[in-house]
Order: sequence, then structure tokens, then C-alpha cells
Amino acid sequence: MEAGRVIACALSVFVALFSDRFVLVASFSQSLDSDFTFTLAAGRKECFFQTMKKDASLEIEYQVLDGAGLDVDFLISSPSGQVLFSDYHKSDGVHTVETVDGDYMFCFDNTFSSVSEKLIFFELILDNMETEEEQDDWKAYVQGTDILDMKLEDIMDTINNVKARLGKSVHIQNVLRAFEARDRNIQESNFDRVNFWSITNLVVMMMIAATQVYLVRSLFEDKRKIRT
Repeated sequence: MEAGRVIACALSVFVALFSDRFVLVASFSQSLDSDFTFTLAAGRKECFFQTMKKDASLEIEYQVLDGAGLDVDFLISSPSGQVLFSDYHKSDGVHTVETVDGDYMFCFDNTFSSVSEKLIFFELILDNMETEEEQDDWKAYVQGTDILDMKLEDIMDTINNVKARLGKSVHIQNVLRAFEARDRNIQESNFDRVNFWSITNLVVMMMIAATQVYLVRSLFEDKRKIRT
């Protein structure tokens, strides 16, 4: 009889957890990651905006994947308009900001280049975007946990830690992919440059060889007229 009660309690907890699975999953999202790749035209400046909450964290990492010089100007400003970070003629950078309520602006500036466009990759990592109410909402849907002495908070912490580590792995893979793309673009550019100068040197050498042959032959030509 006792065993039957335990099994019934276990089934009721399982049904409650299963029916509210969407609420539990929603509470796992401690950080939001997103990455973008875009082309910045020559002589142009592009700005982006991100809405943040108080006591959250905004981390942005960028890289110039292609374009002459592999450099760009970058700045990020607070909702009040104060410039927090600025880079000049940099190929990559990482910045982290402890945020307040408002819209943060970050800009990529290529106005110093009038010819070359730039291919830019950047990634945003937003931490602690949910409120305390959102974090505790799932507790209202869980019932019967005291009967089985289930430590759901410990389970949530473990799952959140796993999710954070997986997110970090994805972040590292995105960064490595961006480095690989930039290295490939550099190698292709060097390959084209080597081929161009190799063909140019070959043409010059053939012209010099033909000129030398002509000059040597002209030295042995008898230009005197023979009278008969």
C-alpha cells in the first residue's frame, strides 16, 4: 500500500512537470547570443541598437573578415550618449558593458576608406536579461516536490550551468569560424597577388631576353655595303 502511494505521487509530479515543460525551459535562458555578418561599404558608417535592462551585461566581439587593411573604426555609447569604448583602425576587438535601462548604440565606421568595402562579423552576448519575477515564475507551477524531496532548484542550477557552457562552446566556435574566414580571405588575396606579380615578372624577363638577343645579334651584323 505504501509503495502504491509513492508510485502515485511520482506519477503526479511527472505529469505536473511534463505539463509545465515550457515554463521550465523558458527559465533556462540566462544569456542570449546572436551573431551577424554584413558588408560595410566604402565611406559609410553603420550603427546598431540594442535594448538592455539594468544590472545586465552586454558583450560584443567583432572582426574584419575581408577588405583592404582589415581595419575599421568602432564605438559603443550608452543610452545617455556617452562613448564607452572606441577603437580606431582595428581588425578585431572585444568589449563588455554593465548596462542600465535603455538603448545602447554601437557603430562601425569605414568613412576613412574611399575605395575598399569591409566584410564585418560581430557577435552579441546578453547576460542576466530576465528579471527575478521571471526566474521564480516556474515555482508556482511545481507541486508535490516536498513529498519526494526533489531539489528542483539544484537541478535548475545544473541545467543552467550546462547551458552556459554549451553557449560558451558555440561562442568559441563562431569566433574560430570568423578567424578561419578571415585567414582564408587573406590567403586568397595573397594567392592572387603572387600570381599577378609572377606573371608580371615573367613578361618582363621575356622582354629583357628578347631585347638582349636583338642587341647581341645587331653587334655581329655586317652593315657595310659590298660593291661588285
